[in-house]
Amino acid sequence: MENKKIALVTGGNKGIGLEIARGLLRAGCRVYLGARAAANGQQAVAALASEGDVVAIELDLLNQDTLDAAAARLQREVGHLDILVNNAGINVAGDGAPGTATVSSVEQVLKTNFLGTLAVTQTFLPLLKRAAAGRIVSVSSPLGSLTLTGQHDWLLLGYSASKAAVNMLTVQLAYELRDTAIKVNSANPGYTATDLNGFAGTDTPEQGAAEAIRLALLPANGPTGTASSTSGPTPW
Repeated sequence: MENKKIALVTGGNKGIGLEIARGLLRAGCRVYLGARAAANGQQAVAALASEGDVVAIELDLLNQDTLDAAAARLQREVGHLDILVNNAGINVAGDGAPGTATVSSVEQVLKTNFLGTLAVTQTFLPLLKRAAAGRIVSVSSPLGSLTLTGQHDWLLLGYSASKAAVNMLTVQLAYELRDTAIKVNSANPGYTATDLNGFAGTDTPEQGAAEAIRLALLPANGPTGTASSTSGPTPW
């Protein structure tokens, strides 16, 4: 246990999150696999048990009580956190082009994808500061790039705005922590086949997880305050 990095992956029970957890296990980490529903977390842990030291933990981004309880558990069991991967997120019906997206759908996506990510990050930041060199990786999207969305027909206002806000969190938190050993970055998966897009994506979840895993395991001379995919830097 002493030599293992401690990682927490939100939304780790399926899709990209499950593959991020798998990759970190294969890298020798102890992974706390966050899931909103306890049963889903346990099912994912059973699927990953042969990969390494994995533990299910209840995490609902919109329920601060679950975040506080999870942080207290990590404090009790391991005393610090080396890696936080903010992977959990949603896409909802009613989101779409600015002229037609419903305000309620945009609000719902922003609450989960941005405010929920912020809440998780703030809750676990004290544990990350107790690590020798913490890593915070937020799973973003090319749809969160102002540059790229201005060049494509990607009209999902709520989802895009939520990921742009996550990128702002990455930039500002990296600056806030610039004098520490903590590195903060956004990972952009490719168009990955998950239930978020009705499994219409062209990349596998394993491919979608690759950049987040790389950023989670950055060496001391690695970057901070960036957004990237496996193809390289993503423009803001």
